Amino acid sequence: MSEPSSASTTSGGAPVIILNAPQLAENIGAVARVMANFGLADLRLVNPRDGWPQERAWALASGAEWPLNDARVYDSVAAAIADLQTVFATTARPRELSLPVLTPRSAAADLSEAVGRGERVGLLFGGERAGLETSDIALCQAVVTIPIDPKFRSLNLGQAVAINAYEWRTTVEAAAPAAFRQGPGPATGEAMLGLYEHLERELDTAGFFHPPEKTPNMTQNLRAALAKARFTDQEVRTFRGVITALSRGRGKVLEKIAQKKAGEG
Repeated sequence: MSEPSSASTTSGGAPVIILNAPQLAENIGAVARVMANFGLADLRLVNPRDGWPQERAWALASGAEWPLNDARVYDSVAAAIADLQTVFATTARPRELSLPVLTPRSAAADLSEAVGRGERVGLLFGGERAGLETSDIALCQAVVTIPIDPKFRSLNLGQAVAINAYEWRTTVEAAAPAAFRQGPGPATGEAMLGLYEHLERELDTAGFFHPPEKTPNMTQNLRAALAKARFTDQEVRTFRGVITALSRGRGKVLEKIAQKKAGEG
């Protein structure tokens, strides 16, 4: 039996649920129903295959309409997490990246602590067939892997969200009063993406990415390493200032070399 369809039944400060490239409206509806069961309301869709809205999603939600009514659509994972400070990717462990790997239970505990510090948090889920790209996982701070039996690894999108949402709900029920962290919180996804792109542009100019075909893996590893540092907004600005200073210094050196060669000529 479904509860009354009111967004007021959800708890504040809960994780955002981000679905990357969901294929079936029925699965999106099932996710909305699970979200309502466990007090989650903020649903974000990245490039849903069949567009949005889709009537079949409401039919499968069984009255849990508020996550669907307020769902927002984005054209990239980076845009969908731009205002969030802590995002965990729910996927199999990526071999290409060195990120913390958590169970849903430990992830829920970490997210609960982050919310207690006043951070905005989210859980990222991949599409039904393709899952998540390594480049999207590299934008996150950790990986959540569900410990399922290797004899049968098939787990649909609604089930994956349900397991993580349940673990989150247990932290809400057992939570002590929130103790907010002194000082600034981590930078947003938007600020971190700006840092990544700034650094990558300068490294590309300096010829760091060699051979060229390894550039995607190198940038993903750099992003994952920086994500683990949990920079504040001020630290992001400082780091970008360092990059700018180094690039300007390189430019001056090249200018002097050019002047010297011109003089010798």
